[in-house]
Amino acid sequence: MNNTDRIYATSVASVYKHYVAKAERKGRSKDEVDEVTRWLTGYSQSQLEAELSNLTTFKEFFDRAPKMNAARSQITGMICGVRIEEIAEPTMREIRYLDKLVDELAKGRPMTKILRQPQQV
Repeated sequence: MNNTDRIYATSVASVYKHYVAKAERKGRSKDEVDEVTRWLTGYSQSQLEAELSNLTTFKEFFDRAPKMNAARSQITGMICGVRIEEIAEPTMREIRYLDKLVDELAKGRPMTKILRQPQQV
C-alpha cells in the first residue's frame, strides 16, 4: 500500500481530531474547523458528525460530499511542500484543500478570507 492509498483508507475522524487540536492550540475552535469543513464539502453539521462517528474514509468522505464548494479552486499555495494547484489527482487535491483551510484557520486568517468571500466595500 503506497502513501496515497493509505490516506484514502484513513478515517477522516482520525485526522479531524488533529485538525481540531491544531486550531485550538492557536486560539480557534472546533466549531470553526466544522465550518470550514462544511463550506468545502456541503455537509450539514449532522451529516458531518455522522461521517465522523461512522469512521468514514477520506475517499468515501469526498466521494459522498453533498456539494463541493465551487470557490475551492481559489485555495492555492503550498501544503506539505506541494503546490495545491499542481495536484492532479482529484481526491488528493480535495484532502489538501481541507488541510490548507485548517492551516489558514490556525494561522489566524479571518474566516471571510478562509471561506473565499468577496470583500465588503
